[in-house]
Amino acid sequence: MDLFIGISLTIVIAAVIAGILQRLKQPVIIGHILTGLIVGPYLFHNMEFKEVVDSLSQIGIALLLFIIGLSLSPKVIREVGKASLWAGIGQIIITTVVGFGLAKLLGFGLIPAIYIGLALTFSSTIIIMKLLSDKKDLTKFYSKISIGLLLFQDLLVAVILIGVSAFNGGSADWQTVLLTLLKGILVLDLVILAVVYLIPALTNQFARSQEFLFLFAIGWGLGLATLFHVLGFSMEIGALIAGVALSTTPYHFEMSTRLRPLRDFFIVLFFILLGSRLTLGAVSQIWLPALIFSVFVVIAKPIIVSLLTGLLGYRRKVNFLTGVNFAQISEFSLILIIMGAKLGHLPNELVAMLTLVSLITITLSSYLVLYGEKLYPIFQKFVYERKLTKSGRGKAEIFDVILFGCNRVGFDFIESFNELGQKFMIVDYDPETIKKLTGMSVNCRYGDAEDNEFLDELNLGNLKMAISTIPDFDTNSFLISRVRAVNPKAVIIVISHDADEAISLYEVGATYVITPHFLGGKYASMLISKYGFDIEKFVSEKQKHLKDLEKRTELGHAAIMPEIYR
Repeated sequence: MDLFIGISLTIVIAAVIAGILQRLKQPVIIGHILTGLIVGPYLFHNMEFKEVVDSLSQIGIALLLFIIGLSLSPKVIREVGKASLWAGIGQIIITTVVGFGLAKLLGFGLIPAIYIGLALTFSSTIIIMKLLSDKKDLTKFYSKISIGLLLFQDLLVAVILIGVSAFNGGSADWQTVLLTLLKGILVLDLVILAVVYLIPALTNQFARSQEFLFLFAIGWGLGLATLFHVLGFSMEIGALIAGVALSTTPYHFEMSTRLRPLRDFFIVLFFILLGSRLTLGAVSQIWLPALIFSVFVVIAKPIIVSLLTGLLGYRRKVNFLTGVNFAQISEFSLILIIMGAKLGHLPNELVAMLTLVSLITITLSSYLVLYGEKLYPIFQKFVYERKLTKSGRGKAEIFDVILFGCNRVGFDFIESFNELGQKFMIVDYDPETIKKLTGMSVNCRYGDAEDNEFLDELNLGNLKMAISTIPDFDTNSFLISRVRAVNPKAVIIVISHDADEAISLYEVGATYVITPHFLGGKYASMLISKYGFDIEKFVSEKQKHLKDLEKRTELGHAAIMPEIYR
């Protein structure tokens, strides 16, 4: 079949199935996998067609990880670095050991069991980022923890892939390992030098034309991915590092916006290719161990992750939502197994089995992630939460103002409360934020704005004002209803990034809704009305703004993660 006709037919079928699933309110990703199952027996037997689709899907993976990297500036990574490190290490060790033991119980040999244990450990950056994008949850706290964990996993699996490639026929070529390590250090040094000296000058040049900026972004992302691949590293890691390198430029958001449609087209082919890898004949022989491993991944991995984040002091809901994000295996898992088969460490049947595990877990985890908010009330009693000490904050204490969420917006309110001399308290569910506030001698309490029992302890009936800087509609709606039920006269201020949701919040009882995107423009227009063309007045405002920005940078408020997947 002609390549153009084959790809066109595949995309048409994918569009039809995706449309049906969208009407049924099901994850579109599943539709792409079903497309692969349908067209696979008819189209993917043609090796030329399969190779072309595989190459195009690799471009999609590279672009996705490149765009992810664009949003992950070093400051954002530092924001959840501690949680990512400790939870990542714990999750990888525990999951690998348990997965290895389960494989041995099912009769697999030592080497296959090691491969299986590692393969079950890693979760899919592609799947999780795509689903969080669909939910518009990329800026939420649990998403940042998940992204940090994924980054840690991806970096570790890159090292494992490099190590495995050095073993041929069971023996290690240590010269190859050393040479690969030296090449890695060299290429990272070159990237750092480019970030410091080359990229700022290049981006300023290319930003003069949107078309050139678009081409530069593609060339840099795919070029660095190719360089990593040629040097024996993972192409995916190269694309991710390419994005992180550009995340410090002022044009990273524009780059991600322009690359998004291109990424969406190619990534569809990745899921279609994934679905085409299975046949009914292969499934009939491997379904039982695949089912057992799938149950382990979908149930045990989220429990392990939620326990570890719970031990770090995060709230029950954060632990649950973070845990369910990891209920699937990674595309890196398949790469690891395929590499093991090519090196003669594993039988080809193991590749088919892990492919089936990936399809089962991706399908089930799609529902878990997309409907996590609705599932949480059912399972919240079973989710671990570490009880932190709340020194000096008895529940009988009365405050004039309670601020829920001390993020970048909340920082402004603290200064206002101090100037007014009001007795205030801050509620936040990030233990690191609570530590900082405690160090600043600010009244604070570790808690969740959606926890009924916790809200009962806050004496909401005596409040003069309640403020929420949590950018979540459901949370704010719930909080407004709870405050209004016991305190009809309280001033309630909440935040929203959506005009329709802001109107709905007014309808349920909000006194005022902060809309940052609109207020920024409104404030700028007020300055123009006030100062006209007086440049000295604007320079004065500039100096005040610079001081505020420097202070926010010191407090870690400068790193803002845009919703790049909208």
